[in-house]
Order: sequence, then C-alpha cells, then structure tokens
Amino acid sequence: MITFAGFSKRFGEVDAVSSLSLTINAGEIVALIGPNGSGKTTSIKAAAGLIHPTSGAVLIGPDRLPASGIAARAWCSFLPQRVTFPAGMTGREVLNFYGALRDRPAAAIKDVLAFTGLNGSSRRDVRTYSGGMTQRLGLAVAILPDAPVLLLDEPTAALDPEGLKAFYELIEARRKNGQTVLFSSHHIADVDRLATRVITMSNGRVVGDSPCDH
Repeated sequence: MITFAGFSKRFGEVDAVSSLSLTINAGEIVALIGPNGSGKTTSIKAAAGLIHPTSGAVLIGPDRLPASGIAARAWCSFLPQRVTFPAGMTGREVLNFYGALRDRPAAAIKDVLAFTGLNGSSRRDVRTYSGGMTQRLGLAVAILPDAPVLLLDEPTAALDPEGLKAFYELIEARRKNGQTVLFSSHHIADVDRLATRVITMSNGRVVGDSPCDH
C-alpha cells in the first residue's frame, strides 16, 4: 500500500531521511517512533505527496503510483501535527469545503461531526475553538474521504479526552476493516494500544521494525 523505495530527502546540508526502503502492506496499522528530527514527519509528508524525494521514490496503492502525483491523492488522507483553519469559518463550513473537494455527500459530513464530537460546535467560528477542538476538526477533515490509506503526524498530541476516544475508535475500526494507517507518535501507550507494527527511526534511518500482537 505504501512503498518507500530508497527514499532520501535532503534539506540544504541536512539529510532528513537517508535511503529509506520500506513496505507497508494493506491492513497494517504502523507506528513510526523515534526522537525529534529522526525523519518521521518527512517520511509521512512524502507519503502524502507534500515532499518530493531528493532521490528514490515513494509509491502508493496496488498500482504503485508516485505519491506526489495527482492519481495517488485519491488513495490517501493526511492529518498534520499542527492543523490550522480560517478563523472566520465555522467547523461545518470547513467540512463543507473539504467535502466539496473530495466529492463527499452531506451525510458523510454529518457522520464525521458526530464521530468527533463536534456536532454541538459545528456552527461556531473556528476562532472560538480550543486546541483540542481544532485538532478534532482536523481529524474530521482527515477521515471525511474514507481513503484506503490514512497518514497521521502526531495525531494525539493536542487531542482532548473526547477527541482521544474518537481517535482510538477510528483506528480500531480501520484495523477491523483491513484499512491502512501510518502514524507517528511519542506516546508509547497509543503505540501499544493501536499499532500492529512499530518502526523505529533515528537520524533519518530505520533502526527497528517489529510486529505487535493484538
């Protein structure tokens, strides 16, 4: 589902990721762990098509589409570590906008609002949202397309308890449905609870790759 084929990314004099070769199969829930600066975010953004390789490739889906190509976008949805939305838009307006981009019906927007616990706040301006509510809105946007591959960068970092509950339910449901998730985290409890496989990175390289029993 996701293939890093000798993927390297260099920013100026810094090698963020070096010769990453890794395959993430359909149905796996894979956690990327490691210290800050180890290459986790760069790798996830490359899978989302937001970072182009300096060398090598990142391929998505059974047809091994280049992650940076338009065709691969239908396979993935991405939640960055820090989400921001126009302050003057309501939560519902944000979701209506992204729903139109992904050609999603009104029923899907209603479902993700309910799932993330934002129903009662959907008509409020985003400027009134707490950090946890903003992160829940980001989660709602990420799951709106129901894409086969979900890419999440530190998804629980700013979640409040209600959002954390929704996140756990989401990942557990995707695992049961055989969908694919790649997420980074510094929270070992989240990794232990959710991941079927843990990949450890350090200095832009994989230094550990272990399955997890669930």
